[in-house]
Amino acid sequence: MMNRRKFLRNTSTVVAASAAPAVAIGKPKPVLTVAHITDVHITSGNDIPERAITYLKEVTDHKPDFILNGGDSIMDASYDGTSREKVIQQWEVWDKFRNSASAFEMYSCIGNHDPWWDVENKEEDEMYGIPYVVKRLGIPHRYYSFRKRGWHFIVLDGNNKGTTLDEEQYQWLEKELEQLASNTPVLLMSHYPILSVTGSWEGGQHGDLVKLKALFHKYKDKVKVCLGGHQHLLDSVWYNDVKYFCNGSMSGYWWGEGDERSSNAFYYQETPPGFAILKLYSDGSLENNYYSLLDNQKII
Repeated sequence: MMNRRKFLRNTSTVVAASAAPAVAIGKPKPVLTVAHITDVHITSGNDIPERAITYLKEVTDHKPDFILNGGDSIMDASYDGTSREKVIQQWEVWDKFRNSASAFEMYSCIGNHDPWWDVENKEEDEMYGIPYVVKRLGIPHRYYSFRKRGWHFIVLDGNNKGTTLDEEQYQWLEKELEQLASNTPVLLMSHYPILSVTGSWEGGQHGDLVKLKALFHKYKDKVKVCLGGHQHLLDSVWYNDVKYFCNGSMSGYWWGEGDERSSNAFYYQETPPGFAILKLYSDGSLENNYYSLLDNQKII
């Protein structure tokens, strides 16, 4: 039989343990905070440069580790009849915009409006096509990858026939995913959304999405999230454990007040101009929050 002294000692231990405050086990801190901007469509006039720089300040106020730029950085160089002077002017405005946040690294991809095609001597003019955009954006190649704190980032160029990856790029992507260690979390960014809801009526998503989703499923322990823009519309899709975010646009209705389809001034359809802040965790989980640039309020 348990003696009285031992019983009281054990009882007091149980009472003390039950009275001790519980230690809260919260969610771990993210290893990276990343800003995603896209479709800046910057140009001169209409106070656009000043407005864009103010918007970029709202982005950097979130103190991201770096910025992902989803393309269509300038208003447009792709239309027939666009002059050399107009292209240079737009890139000069982009430089001022970019330099206003020079303390932050920026990794960019190429949008369909960025390259200049209407060039008289295409073989000799250094401003022709995609290589000039690579130079102006300061990126290593039209597609590339980099590592940050355990996450692997892949930037794609979907500006090929049918908004697809060319075969050279696809083979590179497949090898890139294959060579990564198991369970390495991967974020991919392309100008065009790879899979989207809004693509059903805007028609801007990747033409090779079936091929890409099969590749992502093959490496499902690695591929976690795909970012896109182009649509100027906001949506999110989850499929086969991959999250796809189409994150609106910084320019909204191309810096204008909108048309009959805009639900509010400066919106494109139902989406305000904005940007996303992503929280990336070491286990491959993530959060994607979209902020309206009209009132600095989080939408999702």
